[in-house]
Amino acid sequence: MLASEKFGNPKGVVNNSATLFNALAPHMHALNAFLRSEVSRFEPEIRDHVRYCLGRGGKRLRPALVFFAGWGRAGGVSDDLVRVAAVIELVHLATLVHDDILDSASVRHGRSTASRKFGPETAVLLGDALFAHAVHLSTDFPGSEVCRLISRATRRVCAGEIAQTARRGAADITITEYFRLIELKTAELFKVSCFLGARLGGYGDDFCEAAKRFGLNLGIGYQVYDDLVDFFGNEEEIGKTLGTDLAGRKYTLPVILLLAKLSAVEKEEFFNDVRAARDEKVEMWLARMVERGIHAEVVETIFGKAKEAANALEVFGDLPPVGNLLKLSDFLKSRTMNLRMVEAKS
Repeated sequence: MLASEKFGNPKGVVNNSATLFNALAPHMHALNAFLRSEVSRFEPEIRDHVRYCLGRGGKRLRPALVFFAGWGRAGGVSDDLVRVAAVIELVHLATLVHDDILDSASVRHGRSTASRKFGPETAVLLGDALFAHAVHLSTDFPGSEVCRLISRATRRVCAGEIAQTARRGAADITITEYFRLIELKTAELFKVSCFLGARLGGYGDDFCEAAKRFGLNLGIGYQVYDDLVDFFGNEEEIGKTLGTDLAGRKYTLPVILLLAKLSAVEKEEFFNDVRAARDEKVEMWLARMVERGIHAEVVETIFGKAKEAANALEVFGDLPPVGNLLKLSDFLKSRTMNLRMVEAKS
């Protein structure tokens, strides 16, 4: 059974992402203006490189989480929220630059990756420069909380990437280990985005902690979605190189679940196909994922994490940020349901 048949179109799921993000237009305009102004603070030798990275577009989900978590009743643009959103976006961009090197990806957000454009040697140092500037910006806030949390989040993201790289090709990776890795490398920035957005928005400790739990679960769900996209997405629609996980022997949830349902002979066949990079066999393995319920099981996991995220905010329904944050969890479900099925690829 396909996921679309099992889940249908759940009530309340946002099908028009433009409607969701329109409210953030002034905030994103301020963020983009701030990021452009920061280019001049980099050394002249790398300003064009930094400007290229900043112009890569995307939904800017982490800044969106900052702005929505700190949303006030007036809905105005806060300088503090813009600044911390910029810090988090710079950390995220740095991770993308490094990810694309590790994955040998050539396209991100519909254009050449920094690694493809400037070469991997330059790109790795460019990512380092973006990390460093993010931490530098975080020191502009009074007190140490923002800098401490950003530094910790940056370290944890890097730890997740290192651990994942060390486990490339590991046939024995467990589901528990997988979720630990994505909690570090992806959910950490979602979590700190929500917490700092709520904190700088002036909300109390209880809501800040709830917002953090929301971000953690949404981030896990989003990474599971991204891992599903690598198998079932359409490269033109998604705007980045797909198939890099399997090509790089990075075994994510779809593969972990598939391996659990394969016989010893089938497993040997699968690993032989991966090692030999037999592209012609990819469609066969995608079909098996659907036939054996893997696709539906991964979708169910994403929906479960979206529900856990929403549940974290259950008692704060009267606060201004909650409605928009819940729409973001619906947006994740919508993106998942709109993902092309294997029959659309055949």
